[in-house]
Amino acid sequence: MKRHILGALIALGAVVTSGAAQGAPRDQEIVTLSKTKWRWMSERKVDSLATLFDDAAVFVHMGGTMSRSQELDVIKSGMIQYKNAEIQETSVRFIGSTAILLNRIRLTAVVGGNEVVNPFVVTEVYVQQNGSWKLGSLSFTRLLTPP
Repeated sequence: MKRHILGALIALGAVVTSGAAQGAPRDQEIVTLSKTKWRWMSERKVDSLATLFDDAAVFVHMGGTMSRSQELDVIKSGMIQYKNAEIQETSVRFIGSTAILLNRIRLTAVVGGNEVVNPFVVTEVYVQQNGSWKLGSLSFTRLLTPP
């Protein structure tokens, strides 16, 4: 019985992942927006990020939570330099006008002058407002597996 349940969950995960990768147009729009966000973060394009991040957005890191302005300041100052987010798996789910994207990534960043590599699941929550998507939340969950 446990094998059947486990098999069903694995199959469901494969459907969710492949659905986002191949994607309905709405799914693909969110996946593309997320990839663009990672690029802007690595290039420190604070003006582009400011347009994407909702005024009430929250950011959850290993060391604490930040507001929109705090996150933008950290990126602009280089306190955290996002070098590369190697996206390994992606899924997208919708609840009304809200999109929830999960990325399993291997993140290379410079934090406090030290280069670090960490495996994360990153949860990105986007809300559609006046025909455009705004990032409402970005949360990093560090995985226990090696990077």
